[in-house]
Amino acid sequence: MSELNELPEEGELVLATVTKVTPYAAYVSLDEYNGMSGFLHISEISTGWVRNIEKVIKERQKLVLKVIRINPIRREVDLSLKQVTEDEKRRKLLEIKRQEKARGIVETVCKKLNLNEEKKMSYINLLSEEFGSLFDALENLVKKGRKAFEKLNLPEDFVFSLEEVAKGKVVPEVRVRGIMKIVCPLPNGIEVIKRALDSAQQIKANDISVKISYMGAPRYQIVVGASNYKIAEKTLNSIINKIRETLVKNNATFEFIPEK
Repeated sequence: MSELNELPEEGELVLATVTKVTPYAAYVSLDEYNGMSGFLHISEISTGWVRNIEKVIKERQKLVLKVIRINPIRREVDLSLKQVTEDEKRRKLLEIKRQEKARGIVETVCKKLNLNEEKKMSYINLLSEEFGSLFDALENLVKKGRKAFEKLNLPEDFVFSLEEVAKGKVVPEVRVRGIMKIVCPLPNGIEVIKRALDSAQQIKANDISVKISYMGAPRYQIVVGASNYKIAEKTLNSIINKIRETLVKNNATFEFIPEK
């Protein structure tokens, strides 16, 4: 999510509101980019054939979409719905929820200190640039205290008030991770591995994040984030067991190495 409302990047997930539906496409506004217009062609809605687009997409509907092409000069953005996995959608919605919470905290503090809109936005942009997102900034503040912001030259009363409010509303995410070594000798071994990893990422809980990254054959990294270590470790173990069971049934070898 961009607090600075610049142009999105190719491959980025965005939250959009459908503004117009035609027989062959839908037009949307990008919520995180000041309502910038986006274009969703019917061929990018589903992996199957869409006979009637209006049965799938409605005006004012909220969608998580992937940016597939962008023309920065003309400010045109082409989007895809079919390229967004369920896990990506869930993670994006969680990210948006966290950013909204973080913004609400900053607005509460600014209102308490009688700070104007210009000052509020300057603080939001500064924290977003420094930490990658506003929520990450507040998460660091809760974890490390005011020293997390000591290089930013922010007013002491603002940082103090922000820490006090954030402590009661921001639960820092903890992460557990590890490396999976997977080898499948079958002719369709790559597809077998992909299906096993994809199915294992379909965690529905809103407070859990799961990310699996390819690190070069035969290694894959898995990172699970949750509100506490117990939940994170339990989720990680459940996912690993599911992946192992699926792969062993397909004559694959599986080894998991926890990372500290």
